[in-house]
Amino acid sequence: MSVQHRDFANGRWSRMTFLEQMGNVGSEVERAINWRAKGNMEHSRKAGERALELMDLTIGDGKNRSRLGEIVRVREMLADSFFGDNQFMSSDEAWKKYFYPFVFAARKGR
Repeated sequence: MSVQHRDFANGRWSRMTFLEQMGNVGSEVERAINWRAKGNMEHSRKAGERALELMDLTIGDGKNRSRLGEIVRVREMLADSFFGDNQFMSSDEAWKKYFYPFVFAARKGR
């Protein structure tokens, strides 16, 4: 998997708040869900990969250390949902409900 968010990987990500980071992840998850619903599995896969890449950047951001348990679990569940056997039985609706507050809070903070 190649780096899709080069500007984020080069330090811009760590300047974002946790809410902004998770809101951006949520946007990619939403794209993956929407493409999957339209039957475009290639675009869905790419959006899912971008979401995982952003989760990795979030995990690597030192300011998120106190939230690491939740972040790592969310990444595990996303990978299972989009690329595994969905052993956690995640649903598109559950992902939307999880990420919506982050998107809303990040936008409100602007």
